[in-house]
Amino acid sequence: MATYDFIFNGLGLREWCDKDATTGPMSMADLLAQGSGGGAGPSVWELPFPSLDALNEACPAIARTRDLTKGVETSFLDIKDTLKIVLDPITQPLSWFLEGALYAFQNTPWFIMIPILLAVVYFASKSMKLVGFVAFSILFLAFIDHYNFAMQTLAIIFVCAFLCVLLGVPIGIAMSRSDTMQRLTIPVLDMLQTLPPFVYLIPLIFLFSVTEPKLYGIAIILYAIVPVIRLTDLGIRLVDKEVIEAAEAFGMTDRQKLYGVQIPLALPNIMAGVNQTIMMSLAMVVIASLVSAPGLGVLVLRGIRNLELGVGLIAGLGIVLLAVILDRVTKAALARVNAASAAQRNS
Repeated sequence: MATYDFIFNGLGLREWCDKDATTGPMSMADLLAQGSGGGAGPSVWELPFPSLDALNEACPAIARTRDLTKGVETSFLDIKDTLKIVLDPITQPLSWFLEGALYAFQNTPWFIMIPILLAVVYFASKSMKLVGFVAFSILFLAFIDHYNFAMQTLAIIFVCAFLCVLLGVPIGIAMSRSDTMQRLTIPVLDMLQTLPPFVYLIPLIFLFSVTEPKLYGIAIILYAIVPVIRLTDLGIRLVDKEVIEAAEAFGMTDRQKLYGVQIPLALPNIMAGVNQTIMMSLAMVVIASLVSAPGLGVLVLRGIRNLELGVGLIAGLGIVLLAVILDRVTKAALARVNAASAAQRNS
């Protein structure tokens, strides 16, 4: 006798429950229970939670947990082909951007690529100390033959972080200008932010070939776009109301207020979102190595698969160096933006 038989018997649903029951050889437990008259059943302390599987034992007409998961899988597979037809042309440019960036970063000679990177660092930070640290880190990675892997990782981050900003800032602006848009978008952002990184890869593997760069590109963008959207929305909403009223008093239109007042004053928050987006892109690049994303993550994955401790630790050190470089550069740029904003407010 199943634990929850008394519920369905008491409700008079036994006939409905047994109509789909399959007849077959009884298990030894069922035979013993039948021979002992069903027994007294479990005590209150041993009573299992009335989950789908527990209720299915008493009433076969109720679906089991595996039926639920199978239904989700079947539903997704039924619409997979349609989704692929719609998404393939939309996402194909992402593959082209990633392939182009990987080609450029890998095939540009090191004696040209490294000075370009150092020039970008100096332009963003105006700090020779930071330029020296970046030069030392890149040369160290090149010295241990990790230069190409590091350039692959930087190329992917460059494309994905750029697209996150390109898409995320307008979404954040739209959220800041419409409470309805904010209410509709926040649950989606919450889901994207709390969903485990590996889960992003599961539906994408069914939709795209593992050899297509857009597979890992979409996963990285979905994972990393949340901070720049949230902080853009927050930054614009935090602009002082008195400043907005003063702009309106000067006869500014909504567009002029947005580009001339709100975005400049919200720039520190937007830059903080860009910093977090870059860091999350780097974290996802390592995980995306499971689906053929090139870069230092491949070496980490190799170290795990083959139990090569040294390979994994040295690749991990390279990732740490890239993370420190990207974090320091974006924070230095953020500090310059904050200083410029403070000077603008004081003037």
